[in-house]
Amino acid sequence: MNKPLILVVEDDPPVRNLIVTTLKTNDYRYLTAANGEAAILEASSHNPDIVLLDLGLPDMDGVKVIQSIRSWSNLPIIVISARSEDNDKIEALDAGADDYLTKPFSVEELLARLRVTQRRLSYMTAEMLAASSVFVNGNLRVDYAGGCAYLDGEELHLTPIEYKLLCLLSKNVGKVLTHTFITQNIWGRSWDNDIASLRVFMATLRKKLEPAPDSPQYIQTHIGVGYRMLKAE
Repeated sequence: MNKPLILVVEDDPPVRNLIVTTLKTNDYRYLTAANGEAAILEASSHNPDIVLLDLGLPDMDGVKVIQSIRSWSNLPIIVISARSEDNDKIEALDAGADDYLTKPFSVEELLARLRVTQRRLSYMTAEMLAASSVFVNGNLRVDYAGGCAYLDGEELHLTPIEYKLLCLLSKNVGKVLTHTFITQNIWGRSWDNDIASLRVFMATLRKKLEPAPDSPQYIQTHIGVGYRMLKAE
């Protein structure tokens, strides 16, 4: 089983190299970003499992990165910062960080924090899988085990791609999924042609799903970014 994909956001090369070397030595997969803009792009494009985030970035404060990621994702964020004042920690945690590690830090402590976060992720995933194999959102019901979906009690006649899209959106309800993330999960790649095809398949899915296409109840388009399944009232 693959270890989590870690996004390392750190502008100081020696610190970044230390973290990357530690991850590599312990067989973690990783991505890196040297500023806030790159961090947000990597997070939205690759959907990492955990973010290790420095607050003192050259283009924006790390707290703004946390707030941006929290607007569309609940992925765990561990702050690694030289800021040791309680107010700095409180601000980061209130913005949505899950943990706070103060520089200088030991490699052993970093690995311990990652293991704790991994256990939390595994526990949450197991709970979600055990809870139900049926997704219900308003009048929409997706039976993952049965491989079918229903709207207002009537079975929806979906193509395989439409059903895969519906499952992907429903398993991430409330989250904005980028075009890249969706196409990689549906087709295993992300080319311009795949994004064009995605728009076509999404349009046909919405015709079958939305009672009033002009007033979407289930699927919201984020222009230039991707799509999100709304939580039905």
